[in-house]
Amino acid sequence: MKIALLHFVTLDGVSQGPGSPDEDTTDAFTRGGWLVPHIDPTFVQRTSQWLDLADALLLGRRTYEAFARDWPKITDPADPYATRMNTLPKYVASTTLTEGAWHPATVLNGDPAQTIPPLKARPGRELQIHGSARLADTLLAAGLVDTIRLVVAPTILRTGRRLLARPGATSGLRLTRHEATPNGLLLLEYATTGQATQGTYEGVTAFIDQKPS
Repeated sequence: MKIALLHFVTLDGVSQGPGSPDEDTTDAFTRGGWLVPHIDPTFVQRTSQWLDLADALLLGRRTYEAFARDWPKITDPADPYATRMNTLPKYVASTTLTEGAWHPATVLNGDPAQTIPPLKARPGRELQIHGSARLADTLLAAGLVDTIRLVVAPTILRTGRRLLARPGATSGLRLTRHEATPNGLLLLEYATTGQATQGTYEGVTAFIDQKPS
């Protein structure tokens, strides 16, 4: 399976609490709910299509417990996500949990860089990381993430937990799809390409006749 990272972020990279002010108040964060004013039908359609690609979910302990608290309460048959979120297999990377209450769930104890590769080697489509910024950061630095899908909200918070904020190896990316929704969300999809490349600027003429990569 490919590992795909799906994340909602602000323009300054904050990923904490997109759904409501009380979703995640860790470290006295009070600016949650920043994604909600910008949700529109295009966002719903595209993110539902992304979820269609998942054969399983890969979650960190904090995200798993939050999802286990909230998703089972969503029973509206018209909800485009709930049935799949509640029924897809969940793999939880944790050093403290021994079992999960939101089934079907499998707890993966130990270093994620060691426990995730056997899952990745299995046949299938996508093993999707939703939320779980710390886990996503760890797996990206380890070179285990194949696809990154970001929803970038047109807002700046200047505080809150950020995606990809920890030290680690560089990552090169290739933009494969992009779209702006009517309410101003940017939907970006990248393929990972190994470590980030570097160069030295020696004038614009070297780029004038360069074909797009």
